[in-house]
Amino acid sequence: MERVAVLDFETTGLSPGMGDRPTEVAIALVEQGRIVERFQSLMNPGRPIPAFVTQLTGISNAMVAAAPPVAEVMREAARFVGALPVVAHNASFDRKFWVAELQRLSLPAEASFACTMLLSRRLYPDCASHKLGALIQTLGLPQTGRAHRAMVDTEMAAHLWCRIRDDVARRWRLTAVSHALLARAQATPKGKLERFFAEQQACEA
Repeated sequence: MERVAVLDFETTGLSPGMGDRPTEVAIALVEQGRIVERFQSLMNPGRPIPAFVTQLTGISNAMVAAAPPVAEVMREAARFVGALPVVAHNASFDRKFWVAELQRLSLPAEASFACTMLLSRRLYPDCASHKLGALIQTLGLPQTGRAHRAMVDTEMAAHLWCRIRDDVARRWRLTAVSHALLARAQATPKGKLERFFAEQQACEA
């Protein structure tokens, strides 16, 4: 079964284009419905962490003062992920930091990203909220600790990814639910989702 890398960043702010940098990254490799390897590290962003970010994440300037620099951690993270497809919740946020930091290092940054938030909006439209913590609670998935710490959010996103794969396979009777298929599904309008998966079912028949 396909292996994917589920990741999450904590950062100094919302945009690398405005000079924000990562403060923590966590990555979980998921295969056959379970986490098989993990990578996590704080990193020194080289700029102050705003107080409101510390309040949200619990990551302080003192915590990252002795952490390795962003470049060192991101080289390790890139090696850990390798050529695997990537999953994240609200992936557009994590992807822009992933791409920005790897480009700083002149490393390839072409990984394909799938987004559990976009997928959950299409698959679970009746959920009151599609924030990660709310989905975990609504779907009865494991709550692994304090939200807004990278490994906690990564593990929760990994559980959500596995649930999404299982639900798609069961609902549309598919045997092959790949990262590529779900990445296409997340870009499919809600009203066309049944037809999209029905076509996949016909291809498998």
